Amino acid sequence: MSEAAVAPTAGVRLSRRPSALLLLRAAGLLLVAAVLVPVLVLLSSWASPEGDVWQHLADTQLAQLLLNTVILMVGVGLLVTVLGVSLAWCTAMCDFPGRGWFEWLLMLPLAVPAYVMAFVVLGVFDFGGPLQGYLRGVLGPHWGVDVRSTASVIVVFGLVLYPYVYMLARSAFLSQSTETLEVARVLGCTGRQAFLRVALPMARPAIAAGIALALMETLADFGTVAVFNFDTFTTAIYKSWFGFFNLQAAAQLASLLLLFVALTLFAERQSRGRSRFVQGGRLQHRQRYQASPLLGACLFTYCSLVLLLAFVLPMVQLLLWAVGEGAEQLNARFFDLLGHSLWLAGMAAGLTVALALILAFCRRFSSPRGGNIYAAAQLGYALPGSVLAVGIMMSFTWIEHNALAPLQRSLGFDPQPLLLGSVLTLLAAYWIRFLAVASGPLESALERVRPSLPEAARTLGAGNWRVLREVYLPMLRPGVFTALVLVFVDVMKEMPATLLLRPFGWDTLAVRIFEMTAEGQWEMAALPSLALVLAGLVPVMLSIRASRLH
Repeated sequence: MSEAAVAPTAGVRLSRRPSALLLLRAAGLLLVAAVLVPVLVLLSSWASPEGDVWQHLADTQLAQLLLNTVILMVGVGLLVTVLGVSLAWCTAMCDFPGRGWFEWLLMLPLAVPAYVMAFVVLGVFDFGGPLQGYLRGVLGPHWGVDVRSTASVIVVFGLVLYPYVYMLARSAFLSQSTETLEVARVLGCTGRQAFLRVALPMARPAIAAGIALALMETLADFGTVAVFNFDTFTTAIYKSWFGFFNLQAAAQLASLLLLFVALTLFAERQSRGRSRFVQGGRLQHRQRYQASPLLGACLFTYCSLVLLLAFVLPMVQLLLWAVGEGAEQLNARFFDLLGHSLWLAGMAAGLTVALALILAFCRRFSSPRGGNIYAAAQLGYALPGSVLAVGIMMSFTWIEHNALAPLQRSLGFDPQPLLLGSVLTLLAAYWIRFLAVASGPLESALERVRPSLPEAARTLGAGNWRVLREVYLPMLRPGVFTALVLVFVDVMKEMPATLLLRPFGWDTLAVRIFEMTAEGQWEMAALPSLALVLAGLVPVMLSIRASRLH
């Protein structure tokens, strides 16, 4: 048996001294507990229900909040499925003009934050926008279309979130063997029947995972629904906190949103059922279906239209606005916002990757069952930013009142808040939220380190720190770099937790976009939006490069 075939976690020895392994496991368990604490705090809020607030919500908004949230999830789920699967099928299975370019161009909308797409859509298509103004000049002054509708919110989410389904479905289609589809054709299936009855069910786990990611992003969003004034649970949490100044009610609303997230993940797991598919044989991408000239033109038009609406037009509009307001926007205020965003993203990326490394080593030196305990730390990614912000605020409030304030009094100082309203609160929210983002590339890189290499180093007398510094870290460098970039960009774009937890005077580019869009000043939000999109293009290009190497 080759060395590569040996399970990497089995029989791997961390050190001759068991204390090092115990310390590592204790640190890993502490991280898991830190992630779970906000969740438990939110659930504990039901111990003292806010009857008056709930009665007010039940009488006025609760039914509409539930209806809006369900409609949004169903609509976005359907749209990202249709767009993602169809585009993945076109670029993976068919050969038509421009296919090679569309393979990676169709991933670019992933770099556009949904709240940026939202205000671009309103700026262009709203009643006072240039498009409807032109049409009223042609069709008459009474002509007009209301774009502030539920359908518009669903379309905005669908255009920026379909790449999740596209990337995973395309990878699944490419991994399917040609023999399977050929057998279906021999048994009498047409091309359409072979797709619906064979290829699509085999790709279902990947498609379901992509839909789950898109739906969790939808539930976590605050900026998009705020721009459209479309009330969901996320906006209700924000209003309960800053409108009613009732953190307890916000926590109870957040726990209901947490229930939505749990149901989404459960539905994704259930959709997989007991299905297991084994791939083998020739790869499909070596024998693509050659589209006829007419079909090739239709596929080219379809892909171009999606790319145009999801990326090209928004970027052109942002550039036009930014050029028009560029001189006024490029001031000390903009560079302060940029500096805050870069500083927060850099600090959060370094902290998150360091903690993710601890968890990755914990999982490597644990049995498969024990590794599942450390995997619980990745649940933070399933928490919407607003939910996480409420949980952290309540946890830090308890620590301030019951531990830090008595400690300061015992030392003779007047109690001062040390955690609340500080950058530490934001950093805590970021690393809990994005720990799963950093863990993926790190664990993948760690799996490629053969157990014999650190064992050989220890045989030659190297200690734990030297093995970590001279064996593991050089080999983990690509994974560490990828994790740093992904977390950095996610923190740059993050809005709900930043809005709720930022210290006074610590506005960021995302906060600036929210402030400008809340006042309808689309042009003023263009420059910070372009900065965020450019930052978001980095991980997208890295993903494209990685997929091509694969």
